[in-house]
Order: sequence, then structure tokens, then C-alpha cells
Amino acid sequence: MAAANSSPPGSLELNQPGFVKEILGTKLEVKYLCSDCKNILRRPFQAQCGHRYCSYCLKKIISAGPQKCASCIQEGIYEEGLSILEISSAFPDNAARREVESLPAVCINSGCTWKGTIKEYEVNITVRLSMSASLFVPRFGDNSDGSPSLLTPTAELCLATWPWCKGFRFPQNLRSVFLHWSPVSSIFSTVPWAHHFSGSYAKVPSAVFRDHVKTCGRSKVPCRFGVVGCAEVVENEKLLEHESKCLAEHLYMLLSFVLSLKTDSGDLKPLPTLSSAQKSSPLLSENSLCSESVLSRSLELVGRCETLERKTVTFENIVCVLNREVERVSLTAEAYSRQHQLDQEKIETLINKVRQLERSIGLKDLAMAEMEEKIRSMEASTYDGVFIWKITEFARKRQEAITGRSPAIFSPAFYTSKYGYKMCLRLYLNGDGTGRGTHLSLFFVVMKGPNDALLRWPFNQKVTLMLLDQNNREHIIDAFRPDITSSSFQRPVTEMNIASGCPLFCPVSVMEAKNSYVRDDAIFIKAIVDLTGL
Repeated sequence: MAAANSSPPGSLELNQPGFVKEILGTKLEVKYLCSDCKNILRRPFQAQCGHRYCSYCLKKIISAGPQKCASCIQEGIYEEGLSILEISSAFPDNAARREVESLPAVCINSGCTWKGTIKEYEVNITVRLSMSASLFVPRFGDNSDGSPSLLTPTAELCLATWPWCKGFRFPQNLRSVFLHWSPVSSIFSTVPWAHHFSGSYAKVPSAVFRDHVKTCGRSKVPCRFGVVGCAEVVENEKLLEHESKCLAEHLYMLLSFVLSLKTDSGDLKPLPTLSSAQKSSPLLSENSLCSESVLSRSLELVGRCETLERKTVTFENIVCVLNREVERVSLTAEAYSRQHQLDQEKIETLINKVRQLERSIGLKDLAMAEMEEKIRSMEASTYDGVFIWKITEFARKRQEAITGRSPAIFSPAFYTSKYGYKMCLRLYLNGDGTGRGTHLSLFFVVMKGPNDALLRWPFNQKVTLMLLDQNNREHIIDAFRPDITSSSFQRPVTEMNIASGCPLFCPVSVMEAKNSYVRDDAIFIKAIVDLTGL
């Protein structure tokens, strides 16, 4: 069957978690890590809570619907509605992506000196296996008898990406193509060969190149008997021929090696070096009594010993590295613990200092408020028994009186003389007592003053109250002389005496009918205390 056509994906595969931390060529910072896979961010998305995820990781988390942000929960900052992961509220963090892709990167393969950026690293480890006629993997169709046939011209060369295959030309025979590519295809354990010839792309890790070098016929490799003395380096495809031709020499080397191991324990002496005449001796040829199977088993044992030795050395190195890392982490943790203790002490000291400053500022604020109140009172005070009180924002204050929020307001204090009686006015903008709801009620209040001990009591001076017409035509005036038997005019024992005055001072209807009393949202009240006899 002819292969189905499919459009190639982007050059960078999105369906992967983050980059491994080992590729980073600089100091690792937490802000570059995915909140899920803990690797370096790949195609970062930022959730509405501020945490970043790889595109793959975020899609995996919310594949079953919106989820709670595990990082928010772990950090103790979870907020209902904000710490929810969902596709509609997350967005690609292109700024973080550019920052991550510009970070320096190194190759994680041992011995490789490649350096670049993470973006270059991602591009370089991804190889397209394109099925077009210009690339190295052929397309297949159907012959008339149903057998597969090449659609790619036979003149196409193996792509230069595989430099050890230069000169190979695709034959018409499909079996030969499979034989040539089978070493490479073996690494794709989860992808059938038909996938590679279907016009799609396959991701080729860097390990594929190394594996192909080992199996390519043109690649030169050392003789497997190098461990016992053979120094030959031959091409892969000629390795069996070399081993067959030099079987006797290899057998002698192997025997010498085994005997030398016994000599080390004092049992036997090593064999002499094999001369060229001995190498061609018929006896030695006949003494190729050891069959290839025996030789193969010996080689297998030697190989297993070498493998175990290498693994032992590797594990010892790993343990050594881990011990150093544990020691380093232990020292770092101890240093952090000491620093944390110092920081805690410093924080406690600063907290105490802040508390002291807050108390000091509170006391100063209170003192300033008292001083401001005194200054305002002094600015508004008069010392001749005549006081004019301007009430601003009349509409708002009257509405507050109607609703009951602030039924009465007090005027600043004023005096009959510098050392005389202290007095103030009290105004009900929606009336009080019999005048509630229909009149403005205005009252006179005797206050406790600093010089009360020198004054004559009870207070017995005539008081005149006025609502001023701002056109100076028709003032509303009311006057009274104090009832000396009333407690309102005795010497005050509290801050102020009970107010006394005119509950029906001015009808509200009169004020509304004539706009000369209220102008620019303000009214003027005047009080005159008769100073006769003082």
C-alpha cells in the first residue's frame, strides 16, 4: 500500500516536558524551572497565579479539566479562584521563553565540547527524517503484483548527515534498503519501519549517531582481542575476516593472558613471545584445537569481567561524587541555618523597633490633632461677646440631620472678654423638641472656662441670636434673658451646661422661600451677648 501523506510538524517538538538541568551552562535559577516537572522550562506558559509550566506539563495537568495549582498549595499561598489551572486563563510566556532559550547550554555527552544556547541545543538534537526525494529516506509504493517498490530515484545518495555512508546508493531491491538501515531502525523500538517511510518525521536522539558509527561497515573499530594484545584497527565489515585470518595469534595471546593471571599468583610462568616462525608453524595451526566456540566463550568471559570492572569503577566514582555532594549540601545547610538564625534575630529587633516607632507616631499624631483643634478654636474665637458662625455644606449637613446621623452641630467657643465667660452655640438643622421637622432650633451654651472662679454666677447677660440675611435686608432675630434659677446658667461643673435657647428659631419654609439666607450652600448665624454690668 502506498504510504499516506502527512504534513511535517514544527522543527521543535512541543509534546515534551522541560529540558534536563544538566544541559545548563550557567548557574541554575529557580525561575527557569517548570512548577511540575522541575526541569528547565520548554515553551513556558504562565498561569493566572504566576507559576510557570512547560506547555506539555500544563496540558497534561489540565487534560481532565481545571486543577488546583499544586505549587500554590505547597507554598501556602493558595487563593480560591486565582490558583486554578485552566487553559482559558493561562497564556504563553514569550518573555520567559526568550530568556530561557538564550541561556548557555552544553552537550551532556561525555567528552563532547559543544557549547551554545538552549535554543541551538534543542535544534541540534532534533533531526528530521524527511521522505522527500532530496533526503535520505525513500518513499515506497506498490508494484502491480502488490510488492513494495521504491518511488525515490535510485541515484539518491545516503544523506551527508551520515558521513560514514557516503557513496551508498539506494537499490531497487527493498530488502537491501532494509539491510542497510536496519542498524539505525533498531533504536526506534516504539515506531514501526512503515512510519519512517510514510512521509512523516522522526526524532533522532544524538545516541543514534554513535550507534550507527558502531554498526556501519565503513566505521573503523579496534580488534576485540585488543584487551589481550592485538593492536589492529580494522573496518567493521572486515572484522570477522581479520579474526579468522589471525585466529592462531589471537589464541596464543589469549593463552598468554590467562597464564599471566596464574603467574601473578605464583603458579606458572608466562609463555615466551610468539615469533614469526612460530606463527606460521603447522603445529600451531594444528593446535588451533580450540574451536571458535571455545574462543568465543573465553572472549565472553573476558568481556564480562571488563564490564564488571567498568561498572565497579563507575559506581565507585558515583559514590565518591555523592559523598562530596552530601558533604557540600551539609555544609551549605549548616551555613543557611546559621544565617537563618541571624536573620531571625535581626527581624525580631526590627519588629520591636517598628512597634516603638508606631507607638511614638501615634502619640505624636494625637498631640498634633489636639494642637490643630486648639488652633482652630483660637482662630474662630472672639473676646467681645459678638460671634459670627459660618456654616458651610449646609445641604449635606441638613440631610444628615434629617436622617439622624448628625442631628446637632456645635460652634467654636467664644468669650465675653479675654478673661470672661466661655460660650458656644448649638444648632439643630432639622429642629429639636417642638420644632423638630419644621424649624431650625438654635441654642446658647455656657461652657466651663479657665477663669470661672473670678466671674459672677449665675450667668445673667442678655443673649441675642440672629440668622443673617446675606442681602442685609431682613435678618431673623430672637433674644432672651437667662433664667437665673436654671442649671443652664449656673457655674459649669462639666465641660458644658445644658443648652438653652429657641427651639422654634426659624421656620424651614421661610428659609426655602427666600434664598438670601442660604447662598453658596452656606448660612451665617450671629450671637450677641450684652456686656452691660460686666
